[in-house]
Amino acid sequence: MEIKKLTFTQTIDLRNKYVGKSCELFYKKSPLKIVRGQAQYLYDQDGREYLDCINNVAHVGHCHPDVVKAGVEQMQQLNTNSRFLHDNLVICAEKIVSKMPESLSVCFFVNSGSEANDLAIRLARQHTGNTDIITLDHAYHGHLTSLIDISPYKLNLPGAPKKPDHVHVAPVPDVYRGKIRAEDHPEEDMGKLYALEVKKLIDENVIEQRGQKVCAYIAESLQSCGGQIILPHNYLRNVYKYVREAGGVCIADEVQVGFGRSGTHYWAFQLDGSDVLPDIVTVGKPMGNGHPVAAVITTEAVARSFEATGIQYFNTYGGNPVSCAIAISVMNVVDNENMMENAKDVGVELIKDRKTKTPATVETREVVNRMKDEEGILVSSDGPDVNVIKLKPPMVFSKANADRFLRALKKMVSDIRAQRYQLL
Repeated sequence: MEIKKLTFTQTIDLRNKYVGKSCELFYKKSPLKIVRGQAQYLYDQDGREYLDCINNVAHVGHCHPDVVKAGVEQMQQLNTNSRFLHDNLVICAEKIVSKMPESLSVCFFVNSGSEANDLAIRLARQHTGNTDIITLDHAYHGHLTSLIDISPYKLNLPGAPKKPDHVHVAPVPDVYRGKIRAEDHPEEDMGKLYALEVKKLIDENVIEQRGQKVCAYIAESLQSCGGQIILPHNYLRNVYKYVREAGGVCIADEVQVGFGRSGTHYWAFQLDGSDVLPDIVTVGKPMGNGHPVAAVITTEAVARSFEATGIQYFNTYGGNPVSCAIAISVMNVVDNENMMENAKDVGVELIKDRKTKTPATVETREVVNRMKDEEGILVSSDGPDVNVIKLKPPMVFSKANADRFLRALKKMVSDIRAQRYQLL
């Protein structure tokens, strides 16, 4: 049966009638109705083309022919419960593990990044016997209740639930506008200074006040929703050391930044050196190029602790044949087409004054909207002050695409600056 086609107005009306109002759209004042995607481009109902700088989920590009073929062919053969034996699951696990450091060798398949992070917390609690978790300010780790609890990106909002006592928030290691700024500490090891903030939090809040040990430290290897923060050298190295000394395990959330997006390493936690080793890694979104598949990769020791509970773990369709066929294809495309060389994951912060670093929040919103309307380029904004231009395009994004974006951004910022001085 063919699905009926709706007009733009009909789509809006039905969404308003049947979809929860808290499900937010991009460009909510003038939303886009996207009907087709190809590589790094999206097309609306009128056929207008947009350069997509938003969708890191379409990791190797929208509708990549190899990925589509892998999914269609497997769907035509079988898609069933992952508790049956199937080659795709074990081949996919082998492929992921081959990309990991040797110690990370056991996979659990799930359906989303949120499920992956929830399972990671379960693994950590079982392995350590502890409950206290350290997270970063402005962090976002998923939409499940267990993850909202460790996501200040949501907890900081008006009307959000209260932060649980077992969750402790460390400052974001933002050397530009964070608690400790590089300009105030010339020649000092910024990574170590920020890592000491975690140690202080462990010693004072976890050990002294609560009389507990640490269960886990969780952080994205490059913080995304919090403003595209690149962690300073030596930060993770020292934090992981302090957390393990306090009885905890270290979780690297690679849901948004893994699979080669950093450009130099397959996993972003590897950026600071091969000795920086998490105990648990979570992956999702880009792994399926938009198809719902994700995974948790951990050590033999952590996996054995989880098994020792005697409680079987199963995820009915986590790691099903179709999902795994697609994930295998995505990883093959990244390798075969040298997509790491095209990787772009950069945040551009807009400020009103270089000395005060006053966030240009209103101007950022204008840039985002005008880039769409005038230039056909889709970008988003994020960060605590919503003044960071967030770029997370598919990995097929080319140098020509980057040049086009930069020309448009330069023009937009110049126009807004000129307009501002006219008003003054």
